[in-house]
Amino acid sequence: MHPAARLSTNSHADAPTSERTTLLSRLHDRTATVAIIGLGFAGLPLGVALAGAGFRVIGVDLDASKVDAINAGHSPIADVPDGVLASLLSSGKFEATTEYAALAAADSVTICVPTPLLPGHIPDLTYIESAVDALAPYLHPDMLVVLESTTYPGTTEEIIQPRVEARGLRVGVDVFIGFAPERIDPGATSSPGLTVHSVPKLVAGATPACIMHVQELYTSIVDRLVPVSSLRTAEMAKLVENSFRMVNIAFVNEVALMCDRLGIDVWEVIDAAATKPYGFLPHYPGPGLGGHCIPVDPYYLVWKLKTLNMPSRFIELAGEINRAMPAHVVSKVATALEARGLTVRGSRILVLGVTYKRDVADVRESPSLDILGLLAGRGAVVTYHDPFIPVLHVPVQAPGTIDIHGVPITLHCSELIEGLATSDCVVLATDHTAYDWDVVVRTARLIIDTRNALRHVGAPAVPTDGTRAAIVKL
Repeated sequence: MHPAARLSTNSHADAPTSERTTLLSRLHDRTATVAIIGLGFAGLPLGVALAGAGFRVIGVDLDASKVDAINAGHSPIADVPDGVLASLLSSGKFEATTEYAALAAADSVTICVPTPLLPGHIPDLTYIESAVDALAPYLHPDMLVVLESTTYPGTTEEIIQPRVEARGLRVGVDVFIGFAPERIDPGATSSPGLTVHSVPKLVAGATPACIMHVQELYTSIVDRLVPVSSLRTAEMAKLVENSFRMVNIAFVNEVALMCDRLGIDVWEVIDAAATKPYGFLPHYPGPGLGGHCIPVDPYYLVWKLKTLNMPSRFIELAGEINRAMPAHVVSKVATALEARGLTVRGSRILVLGVTYKRDVADVRESPSLDILGLLAGRGAVVTYHDPFIPVLHVPVQAPGTIDIHGVPITLHCSELIEGLATSDCVVLATDHTAYDWDVVVRTARLIIDTRNALRHVGAPAVPTDGTRAAIVKL
């Protein structure tokens, strides 16, 4: 029997009203069946947390290979250990499927789908729209629908609510709608204070009855709920969180450019400023922004405000600065090679680490892709090493432009020691903890350190004995 068929046999739509308790009661005593649409970096940890709290969880994802892996006990997300997932599967508390029909059995459905950008920084809401449209035939009275995907203020009211009401269901009476933005930090949820349980959860509802149901769901897995007055407030708060990061990282990236021109170590400057016990929050420069949130989400706010004829100057300027950082890294490579009598064209250049952040197998919006593409566009022989990424597709960029040209090149992860030893220059782009920095410095000839990862290794800027690499900081 298909998992969807087995999971849909307890549909509340088919049960006599006299045999059903209220949804609030089922959420409170954890007898409710809850569903997650989208089993990615946010959805899978959420589903596992709910299953661990005692709920029966249905996970829906259209990626059949991911669903098969999950049902076999192999987690595609590092923050969800295989052992934890396997235990929940064997207990019958968690099951994944590609079939939306399984949602007929659900008391609560949480949507955790991507919200990427189209060209021109236009919000792409097709994942949300498709999820709600696919859910619509299985909506039934006494159901809770929560959106967790980051989006512009008004999305829940403008996209979720009309589609629910089109089924003849009254929001706040028959069904309950909420927004509770995800606050997952990939690669860090096992750290103290950054788990699904310990990170405070913003919650909002379309009506007072709606927010009561949203709170009842999340209070089972989150230590502290933060209810806000409206759906739009919660949507805006999430965008402000990520815009704050984007703008401050852009500021410190610009400070890095200033310090580079002035001949000052930007890392020492930030460490010195951070000793002030008030009024300063340290941020650190890097090769550019990456990931599914910070480079993307603020543009949802920019787009929304443009519809109201209002500019978002800080966010747009921050985006320009951050997008320029890969080109700055390439210029550092060119200058360092020229000091050795070499040019970028024809030089063998290894990019060390291509994921957007340390110890996370995710290359979305990674600045390493731009660095590789820019170097390839200038004629360098590019390779990469990353313990998380076996194969990489890189769009080649023409010098002096942000436009790709030609067919993207496909690269395979190189052997680390050989790559370090045979490259004219190594760009340290992502500081994975698996790397032994002493080995890296002893093996490479020239390193552009964009993360200050080598600060404790102690190699001189110009090696005196030929046994250690020259290190150039961002």
